[in-house]
Amino acid sequence: MKIQWKKLIISIVLPLAVGGVSALLTRKGMQDFASVPQPPLSPPAWLFPVVWTVLYILMGVGCYLVWVSPRRDRNALFAYGIQLFFNFFWSLLFFGVKNYLFAFFWLLLLWAAILWTLILFYRTKKAAGYLLIPYLLWVSFAGYLNLGVYLLNR
Repeated sequence: MKIQWKKLIISIVLPLAVGGVSALLTRKGMQDFASVPQPPLSPPAWLFPVVWTVLYILMGVGCYLVWVSPRRDRNALFAYGIQLFFNFFWSLLFFGVKNYLFAFFWLLLLWAAILWTLILFYRTKKAAGYLLIPYLLWVSFAGYLNLGVYLLNR
């Protein structure tokens, strides 16, 4: 299959833009977050943007594979948009508003939306579904961190 560069670039830039705008809007909250008590296994702050950049690229490639697939499923692309929506607003809730409990429940919705997307991507193009597994795992870990921050700071 020939690579459709324009679609690939759009597919990768979209999640990177969602993450970038969200990070830009919450940068002060992220700086403040360093002083908040955190649960065991909390990674260093520099790791988060690295991991998220990789995850956004994997998400974008997965989206591209679904978009160009002859079996393209509009529901899969819709689910992808929904999970991006939840992803964007989680940072605002957690770092911006600092409502850790509500952010945790929002994260559970994000997790469910990722799983839904992963399943639909997998049904369309197996590789696209596999590309979302690290994202689901990272958000699972983020759930542990989010709940831990809530419990340590209530």
